[in-house]
Amino acid sequence: MDLAALTIFRAVVRENGVTRAAAKLNRVQSNVTTRIKQLEEQLGTDLFIRDGRRLVLTPAGETLLPYAERLLALADEARHALRESRPSGRLRLGTMESAAASRLPSLLAHYHQSWPEVALELETGTTGCLIERVREFEVDAALIATQLDPDRDGDLFESVPVFREELVMLTPRGHRPIREARDIALSTLIAFERGCAYRSYVEKWYMEHGIRPARVLELGSYHAIVACVAAGAGVAVAPRSVLELQHDMNNIAIHSLGDLGTVDTLLIWRRGHFSSALKALRETLLANSNLTQPEVGESEVGLETV
Repeated sequence: MDLAALTIFRAVVRENGVTRAAAKLNRVQSNVTTRIKQLEEQLGTDLFIRDGRRLVLTPAGETLLPYAERLLALADEARHALRESRPSGRLRLGTMESAAASRLPSLLAHYHQSWPEVALELETGTTGCLIERVREFEVDAALIATQLDPDRDGDLFESVPVFREELVMLTPRGHRPIREARDIALSTLIAFERGCAYRSYVEKWYMEHGIRPARVLELGSYHAIVACVAAGAGVAVAPRSVLELQHDMNNIAIHSLGDLGTVDTLLIWRRGHFSSALKALRETLLANSNLTQPEVGESEVGLETV
């Protein structure tokens, strides 16, 4: 097997066919078809079967795909290691909206000033979505808010904790103190869509107390979430660092969640898929990490905490 053949094989899988793969690779269709046939002959097995106008992976193709991904990623890593060490090229970073708003603006500005040859692309999503995007090589790395499953992902990803967040519960001002889930007077939980790690944490907290919210109102931004809580529509959970960016918190009360509220943000990437640009980003994040600093006290935030 050569890397070019594996690249073509992966492209046919990702693009769902020879035509789009040829366009993606700037090759003629006949060349792509020939290289796939040569790879099948070399391996002594069919990699695709035709289902109408679609190409579908055979069991052998399913087996080869993860090996192809790993071999191509390792080849990329080798090329990066042999190049000049100065970071350059494209770096695609996925991140939760909370980290994008509260942690990254000044860090990414510093990174861009230090390494202007890097074309940094940023996209936001839930933790669940970001893990899948790293898994599928759609982003090079991501900032997520959950520990990876060692049984499922231990050999696939590498990670390093870079920030520690304090999750707090938001209620309308005047709500009684919350020591357990049964103290919550409002039945609606306001949260991001499923896949959000913070939502998963609070839903687990509800379940541990034997209850569940009657309704979940899904919104796409913390600004909207805070506004709905202030209007009395329900309760929500958010990192305290994000609340420091909100302009109008006069009608919001903040409740500690105790040990549940301590959540680390991890930088994750595919094992073997590590570049000088990503290395520089990791170093920038770690240099500005709050993991070795004291926890933010309530008196430092300037918000009502119940």
